[in-house]
Amino acid sequence: MSKILSKLLSRKRRHNKIRATLNGTALKPRLSVFRSNQAIYAQLVDDTKGVTLASAHSLELKGKKGIEFAKAVGLELAKAAKEKKIETCVFDRSGYQYHGQVKALAEGAREGGLKF
Repeated sequence: MSKILSKLLSRKRRHNKIRATLNGTALKPRLSVFRSNQAIYAQLVDDTKGVTLASAHSLELKGKKGIEFAKAVGLELAKAAKEKKIETCVFDRSGYQYHGQVKALAEGAREGGLKF
């Protein structure tokens, strides 16, 4: 098995373990994070209805890179959550390690006013 495939399968396994314990509701949605090579995405999900309440991504941001992108996405998501009157959430790191872009996104969301 190639090293890249092994890394992907390991992340998926970690993600499934995390999702087994985390659930989002309408009052306290799940903040889900996804990283790709090009961008970082975040969304607030109500798992009881299977609906995305708010989302943000770095594709629309210009002139920033890496951790700056992630922090800006966190702030943007917090702003969208405020408009929908969401104050608290559960953080789902989706199997990624809590450092770098994932940590910057979480800090940006906290600075924007989300509590988790």
